[in-house]
Amino acid sequence: MPRIQVLPEHIANKIAAGEVIQRPDSVVKELLENSFDAGATEITLVVEEGGKKLIQVIDNGMGMDETDAVSSFLRHATSKISTYEDLEAINTYGFRGEALASIAAVARVTLKTRQKEFDVATVVQMEGGKPRVTKEAREPGTTISVHNLFHNVPARRKFLKSNTTEFRHVYETVQRMALSHSHVAIDFVSDGEVVLSLKPAGLKERITDIFGERVTEGIVWMEERTEYIAVCGFIGKPQFGQKTRLNQFLFLNDRFINNRNITHAVFSSYENLLLKGTFPFFVLFIEIDPHRVDVNVHPSKMEAKFEDEHAVYHFISTLVRRTLSSNELIPAMTTTAQGAEVGFAFTSSQHSWPENRGAHQATDWAFPARQSNVGREFADRLLKHPFQEQSVSPEAAGFPTTSAPVWQMHNTYILIQIENGLMVIDQHVAHERVLYERALSRFASANPVTQEVLFPRTMQLTPGDYVLAKELLPHFKKLGFSLNPFGKNTLMVEGVPPDLKGVSETNVLQDVLDLYREYQSKGITDARDALAKSYSCKAAIKAGDKMNDAEMRALIDQLFQTEMPYVCPHGRPVVLKISIEELHKRFGRQ
Repeated sequence: MPRIQVLPEHIANKIAAGEVIQRPDSVVKELLENSFDAGATEITLVVEEGGKKLIQVIDNGMGMDETDAVSSFLRHATSKISTYEDLEAINTYGFRGEALASIAAVARVTLKTRQKEFDVATVVQMEGGKPRVTKEAREPGTTISVHNLFHNVPARRKFLKSNTTEFRHVYETVQRMALSHSHVAIDFVSDGEVVLSLKPAGLKERITDIFGERVTEGIVWMEERTEYIAVCGFIGKPQFGQKTRLNQFLFLNDRFINNRNITHAVFSSYENLLLKGTFPFFVLFIEIDPHRVDVNVHPSKMEAKFEDEHAVYHFISTLVRRTLSSNELIPAMTTTAQGAEVGFAFTSSQHSWPENRGAHQATDWAFPARQSNVGREFADRLLKHPFQEQSVSPEAAGFPTTSAPVWQMHNTYILIQIENGLMVIDQHVAHERVLYERALSRFASANPVTQEVLFPRTMQLTPGDYVLAKELLPHFKKLGFSLNPFGKNTLMVEGVPPDLKGVSETNVLQDVLDLYREYQSKGITDARDALAKSYSCKAAIKAGDKMNDAEMRALIDQLFQTEMPYVCPHGRPVVLKISIEELHKRFGRQ
């Protein structure tokens, strides 16, 4: 007797439903996406017992005729795509044709729908896989009611959590949908109580309606467009860091996605500006030609593959860094009841946000080039020219650039008079920041610059360090080192970076290798970033090094051409501002 059998359709449908419908919030997501695809501008969501007993979505979308209403419950029946080529450029939320069929396989479903040209609505009741069609009155649009989720799959139903937990998951899904469609009115009712009543609004107003004014006060707008990609949205100021990653929202062509790499690109851009254990708030929208991404990775459609994820990562990282650095982010000394303390002063961005950001609209993917970002080379250009991308100049930040008095204190700190007080700069970490960004720029350059040494020197290494150094030789070359194997566990140093002056080349190289190993042990896996941090730390001016007036002014100019002049690569503050008002307080003038 054959052991392999074809499963009956009703069993196969229940198995397939498990991929799409995992809990009530999965149903909510699929039904809301259908409403958006139908062009709805008003949506009401009603749930009972966290969605276990009832999930109902009412919209004013285009509706369906009787034939489409019945066909919508067939597996792989969809109006969104018709050919394989359509999968290469998906512009709708739904496209797999699985949602309603999967829901009907594990719940009792009633669909009521009417198009404007018809006088009555079509009602389709699904139970046990069989449709029953009737007619009744209804306004144009669609209502879908899902009763008793997983009533016929007891094993799945018993794994659902408490009503409170399931409600929380549903609420999080509604949050995401509401943020990506701020132009749509959304009412959310749970067990007879109105949880959200959102009117059409701009993105900032929608954020306020959902999270409150405190969150709105702590966010800044950022935006960048190229021929290849457009990114816009709000990011949180460092001092408004949150204890959870839950309030981080990433939308790709208005579809919410989970992408750890891009989330990490945002987080890492703060470079320890955040307090330990806190995370930034952000609501970011990425727009890319649908041909260059694949959202057909998982039935949930919450994962996506980018044609060039590495480039997208660096584009977003650079944009976040530039946005943070374009706001004045300088630790300021203030007086409290307990005495002096240092905190971050962060002024609002000068950018404005769109009052009504239309979501999920037809888009012209040939974005106009902006500044030096052109087409597929956008990430490379940002990386190759980090000092030309809207860097913060002393003049733009309100600092004098030429005639202001400059002093060096204890051969460690540089003091410079500014318009409204005094600025103190730590010379070591300031130079470290300059060298770090310069190193990253060299990694992206095709033509590394090396200064040949007059007398090449040999460097004896331990076997472990020698293996590591050989592995890092291509990166050392990008930095500007010219190193060649020279016998057992020995390197010949024939050239060094131009900014490595007044120090022993071999000592710096050994220190860089030691620190690189330390970074690896701390989980820094990006070899270039770890090497840049190691090199900048060991090659920078040290505390105790005497500097003349020209050297101090040159360092200040270079510092404020970097993307993040206020924090060193390791998170230490570079500058401290003491306002004239603070000095007046200390001397009793106020």
